[in-house]
Amino acid sequence: MADPITSRSRHGTSASAARPTRVRTLPRWHYLVALAAGAANTLSFAPTPHGGWLELVIFVFFFGWLTRTTGWKSAALTGGAFGFGNFVSGVWWLYVSMHFFGGMPAPLAGTALVLFSLYLALYPALAAGIWSFCAGHARNGSSSTDTPFSPTWHGALAFASAWAIGEWLRGTAFTGFPWLASGYAQVDGPFAGFAPLAGVYGVGWVLALAAALIVQAVLALLRRRREAREASSSGEHTRGGAAQIAAPAGVALALIAAGLLLPLARWTVPANAPLTVRLLQGDVKQEMKFEEAGMRAAIDQYQQMITSKPADLIVTPETAIPVLAQQLPAPFASAVRSFSDSTGTAILFGAIGGSVTPEGRVVDYTNSLFGVTPGTREIYRYDKHHLVPFGEFVPWGFRWFVNLMSIPLGDFARGGPVQKPFVVHNQPVAVDICYEDIFGEEIARTIRESDTPAGVLVNSTNLAWFGDTIALDQHLQIARMRSLETGRPMLRATNTGMTAAIDANGKVIGRLTPYTLGSLDVTVQGTAGRTPYVTSGNNTVLAVSLFLLAFGFAFGPGSTFRRNGKSGNGEA
Repeated sequence: MADPITSRSRHGTSASAARPTRVRTLPRWHYLVALAAGAANTLSFAPTPHGGWLELVIFVFFFGWLTRTTGWKSAALTGGAFGFGNFVSGVWWLYVSMHFFGGMPAPLAGTALVLFSLYLALYPALAAGIWSFCAGHARNGSSSTDTPFSPTWHGALAFASAWAIGEWLRGTAFTGFPWLASGYAQVDGPFAGFAPLAGVYGVGWVLALAAALIVQAVLALLRRRREAREASSSGEHTRGGAAQIAAPAGVALALIAAGLLLPLARWTVPANAPLTVRLLQGDVKQEMKFEEAGMRAAIDQYQQMITSKPADLIVTPETAIPVLAQQLPAPFASAVRSFSDSTGTAILFGAIGGSVTPEGRVVDYTNSLFGVTPGTREIYRYDKHHLVPFGEFVPWGFRWFVNLMSIPLGDFARGGPVQKPFVVHNQPVAVDICYEDIFGEEIARTIRESDTPAGVLVNSTNLAWFGDTIALDQHLQIARMRSLETGRPMLRATNTGMTAAIDANGKVIGRLTPYTLGSLDVTVQGTAGRTPYVTSGNNTVLAVSLFLLAFGFAFGPGSTFRRNGKSGNGEA
């Protein structure tokens, strides 16, 4: 870390009077260290227990490393290197999907992973560049060197705001990919309590702010000690400076304390009677789902699992019944209907939806969940809204890429953004499929805009595409964040894992071992009410971040340089 330089030198020279004549060049290893720090940050996420504390340490280092940069370009390169290290080590399981299950040649799958990680790294690069641009330079009066950024209050707020906006953009642009958003690692960390207030991006904002303030306090302490040594050697005495250390350190500690105490607040209350639930995990091999014999075996297996034991609600994984709903085998449909009516069991099963034209053609295929309610012939249907690029639709211009894989993919139709819940014994249940649960704003919107807000969340997914990798643990961690944000329990039925039940406080109350055949029997209590995040979604963190960035740009130390035409754009 570089020592902080205030906007005024110790000799009283104003920042605007600084006229650096030599640009400090950052060595290449500076960016390699940033890349290594990003790779280490992957360890903050599941399955590392309490990894949120490790993430705080890494972010302290990351921001301290950013203070070494000399302008927005070197800051962006540093942020991009950190992001690339994080993503290439954190989503490497995409290689498993493309190569082992998709049949893509290993060199091409590896290249695709690297290119995708480079794309994702653009967002932390953008965040670091925006921070640099809006925070401005804080220079001393030296004319011999171009000094680093100063870790000041406006700089800390700008870093938190730029980071949150960068993560939000990554989770939104081009259908979004918010996997590994920094807030997810905080599920068991010091800032989890902020989730019901501002969501996963708000948690990331608080994390970044606390890290920046810690750096500000540490560097102020180091500067004071250096000044004390210089004063001692010259026989002078130093005064003041304690507030520059205590104030940012105090605020950082207050944020940590608030994050630890906020879970004591209750934003939702129990509603309706508890539900007994069975979550099924068939452990069907992914390659079998494309073969006729495998499809018949899967249908027979799930028929037996569904009808083996009653419950208030039984949930199967995504496309557990891998056929068109209109083509369900009569024995399966009859057995499930009879079981539901005789035992009072509501059943949600995954299958393929579609619309039949008058000519008998099937159009508008959908990835769907169908619900059977005891005592009624009406069939509930939920159609997946947020489709997976390359998996459920092919982005324009990328058909060639899909053709490199031996996976029967197609273009699915989208369901509505807000669909009615599935009602189980007077308890509304909101369902989603696959990675839809990584989009917290969409789940919050479903609760906020529904005429009958759900008290229980259900995710039906198939992660067999990614093998026995960290993707399973990461997805469970993401689901826990959804419970924290909404104050509602989350139920997950997966093909190979992680099948689990999460209570309204984000705690796992039951789970099955991955890659085993079985069912998870749990009792869950639904809730009612709105957390602040459900009410406002991501609007709060976006509004605050944009305001603070504008404020920092207009009134930060860099504004002095801009007014005097001395922007000091030294670059490495």
